[in-house]
Amino acid sequence: FAELHAAVPGLPLASSRVLPGIVLRRDFAAYCPADGELRALLVTEPLRPTLTAPGVEFVVDSEGQYQASLSWIARRTEALMKHLQSNNVKLLLSSAKQEEVVIYYAKLYGVSVVECLSSEEMALISEITGVSPYAPFGDNMDREITETAVVTFCQPLLLDSRRCVHVGFSSVGAFQPHCLILCGPVDGINEQHAAALQEAFTMLQQVFKTVDQ
Repeated sequence: FAELHAAVPGLPLASSRVLPGIVLRRDFAAYCPADGELRALLVTEPLRPTLTAPGVEFVVDSEGQYQASLSWIARRTEALMKHLQSNNVKLLLSSAKQEEVVIYYAKLYGVSVVECLSSEEMALISEITGVSPYAPFGDNMDREITETAVVTFCQPLLLDSRRCVHVGFSSVGAFQPHCLILCGPVDGINEQHAAALQEAFTMLQQVFKTVDQ
């Protein structure tokens, strides 16, 4: 329930509404509008490639080596974004903070990015879509990407003064997520209404569980 409702103080209760899909309480790190159905990729690590393996020290002896290292990182990142583009990936959903080089090439190749998602949000998206996070820098980065989720829409959403991401997923099961936008004059009233609604949903779950049995 925590990931399927958003409280907006400062608005009348009558402004509350139910939206299809889910609302991620983050702004786009990169936004590239795309029409129609698109593909999304989940990642849990920074996409900027590292120069060494964990526990291995990398020593730069000159400015030339340093610039060459930066150039290699940029080329590798660009190659990844080209690879995403060729696999029709238009949305990157990341629990990690991505570096500027990733955001730059994402914008260049038309890939929207939402970063710093919580583990709960990532788990909910995985549950809806049946997709696990993607590890891009393996032995074969050029392989076909199969770990993509189908997204029916993805757009900015302004809740009062807060910029959010409104996204709809094609669910692999019967669960069709909707998000409750709960408005009220102050945070305290919103919290009371949210708690009451959560208790009501819990009661309904128990009722239907009893009927199933």
